[in-house]
Amino acid sequence: MRGPSASAILALLKPVTWFPPMWAYGCGVVSAGVPTAGRWFDIALGVILAGPLVCGTSQVVNDWFDREVDAINEPDRPIPSGRAPGRSALYIAIGWTLLSLCIAAILGPVVFVAAALGLLLAWAYSAPPARLKLNGWYGNTAVGFCYEGLPWVTGAAVLAAAVPSPEILAAAVLYSVGAHGIMVLNDFKALEGDLQLGVRTIPVQLGPERAARLACWTMAVPQGVVVLGLLLLERPFQAAGVALVLAAQFACMPRLLSDPRAHAPWYNATGVGLYVSGMMVTAFALRGLP
Repeated sequence: MRGPSASAILALLKPVTWFPPMWAYGCGVVSAGVPTAGRWFDIALGVILAGPLVCGTSQVVNDWFDREVDAINEPDRPIPSGRAPGRSALYIAIGWTLLSLCIAAILGPVVFVAAALGLLLAWAYSAPPARLKLNGWYGNTAVGFCYEGLPWVTGAAVLAAAVPSPEILAAAVLYSVGAHGIMVLNDFKALEGDLQLGVRTIPVQLGPERAARLACWTMAVPQGVVVLGLLLLERPFQAAGVALVLAAQFACMPRLLSDPRAHAPWYNATGVGLYVSGMMVTAFALRGLP
């Protein structure tokens, strides 16, 4: 039996999904406040770990265990279309997991633990018996931490070669909580298939209108806490920057709420872009802390 082509493997890894964890990793690097001279190899290796490896693994795992849903929602994907035949996608997921752990071990024990936790959540999200994605409350939380919090901690740990400061950990947790709302918006695209197969995403459980409102507040409240935290840390200009991008998100929300199913993709491009911009502003605010 032939194996998957290079294009099918790339489609399984979904490069378009790598940006959020790589961006969060960059936030971690910036927030560490450690000189980068002579550390570019470690930084680059960490970017590869956060994006193509750990995130890529999560995408292949998800496609393998979601092949029945994808046959309804997106039959042109590599597995339901036959471009990734047999169990080839499962073998890629296992191999990518092992490769990710090897790269993480090179970067030190803190990074290895963070990567191992991220991979564990990636498998638990999609694979039985846990299959966290069957309930949006648990699944979205797992993805939020995999995409935002753990890469942020990883980036800071690579530079500092130690557990990051409490302020960095707090920022990573807050933006991970907010990412739960991003995942709620992402779930709108598979609403029909999820309804048919009993996948209890937030839009399925609450309906599109209530789910969209929840997503907005879940993204907004942690950012408000970040603004207050930066003020307490005497970073008023950065606090104003995060408050500004939060205000811009509030300005975009009425259009989303007017028709959540139609406008969720638009808000994913605009509101989420503003959200991650605030992450980097926060990272720069933290880098000067003692």
